[in-house]
Amino acid sequence: MQQDIVLILFISVLGPIIGSFIGVIKKPSERFMYNMLAFAGGVMLSISFLELIPSSIKISSIFICVIGIIIGTIIMFFLDKLIPHIHPELSCQEHGRNLKRTSIFLILGIFLHNIPEGMAIVLGSESAAQASLVIAIAISIHNIPEGICTSAPYYNETKLRLKSFLLSSTTAIPILVGFSIAFILRNFISTNMIGLIVGATAGFMIYITADEIIPTSCGENTSHNTIISLIIGILFVIILGFL
Repeated sequence: MQQDIVLILFISVLGPIIGSFIGVIKKPSERFMYNMLAFAGGVMLSISFLELIPSSIKISSIFICVIGIIIGTIIMFFLDKLIPHIHPELSCQEHGRNLKRTSIFLILGIFLHNIPEGMAIVLGSESAAQASLVIAIAISIHNIPEGICTSAPYYNETKLRLKSFLLSSTTAIPILVGFSIAFILRNFISTNMIGLIVGATAGFMIYITADEIIPTSCGENTSHNTIISLIIGILFVIILGFL
């Protein structure tokens, strides 16, 4: 069990670090990032509807699950108003804009955004350890474009590769913070509260997918490839459930 936790934690923080590294080396094509986002969106939707929501109902009740989803959605709605959206095209903004200031703003925004994501990884384990692992993979993939979009503009502006990489990589810290908080508190709360929080976790992930991942992955220059990537993400979770 301890080894599983370490593996899940390691995977969860890889996304921002990998993305930050790519951003200071060579920015991949927007099509590639859109397809990564769509795949992550498919995984997050699938894990929400097939794992988290049924688990919340089983642990508590349908009513508590519904309340949890509503609470999770409301929390993400207000966070969404406080923080910027992270889109692949932000890493190549028009000349004349303060890219350094923008990238710092995005980094601060991601700090708030990633705390509930870290909590979601732990709470997914209330459904099954495998669910927690899949959530960690999905969030990690989702965070790769975010890492690119924070490190690339800062590096382009400052020309400081190592500093840009390290500054952008710090967005993995709130994932660890959220993970730690949820891991500690899960042993001190009631069954109904766990069901509520698992439902809220589903609300987090559904909101992020519907509000940010899917609209972003359907950019102007994309084709039906992103739809296929999203479906592949859904099938990935279904197939994984039988392994």
